[in-house]
Amino acid sequence: MTRTPDIEPARRTVRSYVVRGGRITAAQERALAELWPAFGLDYSPQPLQLQQLYGRDAPCTLEIGFGNGSHLAARAAAEPERNFLGVEVHRPGVGHLLLAAGAAGVANLRVICHDAVDVLREQIPPAALDEIEILFPDPWPKKRHHKRRIIQLPFVELAASRLVRGGRLHLATDWEPYAAHMLEVLAQCAALTNCSADGAYVERPATRAATRFERRGHRLGHTVRDLEFRRR
Repeated sequence: MTRTPDIEPARRTVRSYVVRGGRITAAQERALAELWPAFGLDYSPQPLQLQQLYGRDAPCTLEIGFGNGSHLAARAAAEPERNFLGVEVHRPGVGHLLLAAGAAGVANLRVICHDAVDVLREQIPPAALDEIEILFPDPWPKKRHHKRRIIQLPFVELAASRLVRGGRLHLATDWEPYAAHMLEVLAQCAALTNCSADGAYVERPATRAATRFERRGHRLGHTVRDLEFRRR
């Protein structure tokens, strides 16, 4: 049996993100007011009943830090047979996703605007997810900020415990040092196995369209790395 890692709320003072105000448009504000009842979930430290939440039993993908939600909305529309849950702390991005979800008329998407660690620890039951995606998280490139990186072993062990056996953890970054850090950390998690034949990176999965971060990375000459690990 894999032990669920302990990440104590009271001790966790270093966040992997900074809540920036950003500019929120009038349309995004309306989406937050009008579409949140249809798609939004208020954070509560109680386990979610996913089958009841979606009204069906289907594989569930969690995307952590979905940015403006373009990737998540596209996947939800393209894969109606799968349930999707997005977690993001920035309200403009949440509003943007709600607009896209409302326009597409998807019924298989829910959104939480809260810290992903709290959500994983308190709201996602063990072995409940078929897939977790974390695409282009903040690399915190300065050495003194490395402690803020979301990909640390306790977090990876927590995420792995929420996957079903055979479930997929998919990461992507355009910052080469962070890719190496991710690979090193994930290799230390006994519950996960690398899907790469050479024990390194994988090709971009068909389910992941090139994001604006990826396009920006290519323009800057960055190599985009995808990592795919599966729950043993």
